[in-house]
Amino acid sequence: ETLDLWPTGEEANLALVGPQGAGKSHLAADWAERVGAVAFSGAEAGRTDLSELEGRPVLLDDADQTDDDTLFHLMNLARSPGGALLMVSREPPARRETGLADLRSRLDAVRVVRVEAPDDAVLAAALRRFFDERAITPGDELIDYLVLRIERSIPAAKAMVARLDAEASGRKLNRALARALLDDETAELF
Repeated sequence: ETLDLWPTGEEANLALVGPQGAGKSHLAADWAERVGAVAFSGAEAGRTDLSELEGRPVLLDDADQTDDDTLFHLMNLARSPGGALLMVSREPPARRETGLADLRSRLDAVRVVRVEAPDDAVLAAALRRFFDERAITPGDELIDYLVLRIERSIPAAKAMVARLDAEASGRKLNRALARALLDDETAELF
């Protein structure tokens, strides 16, 4: 909901934070497409001509990988008319270590929106989407079974769908096949 209404005049910088696999990058990419933002990762930021970003919304994925000087300049550019900076990372900006006092004050002032690990409904929807991408229509009982047993992350859901598709080899997907794959995963841990 926050991303649907942002950017606003008073908030030029916003942080989207949460655990790996919670869907932050997906949400941020949707936002970037909607507002026409320039998108890049933190590692790329230092190699970008920042002057071209003035007055434009910017998506900075893996913001914690950006050097202090570049992040400071991006946050300043976001304050210009038409500008905005959406920072995506696992930790809130206020937890970032920095030796730049001006950057510290800006990081402490950033509004943070936290995305938690997917709940049952989100995980079920992600599984359905990944099955749909492979033109597979699973039964509700398979989705319910997987939701209760796989790691609670979007990448884990995608990986499980890929494994099920590969193992099925044209056979109908069912709980027995899912159980066998999950049992194999557990056995590999020991």
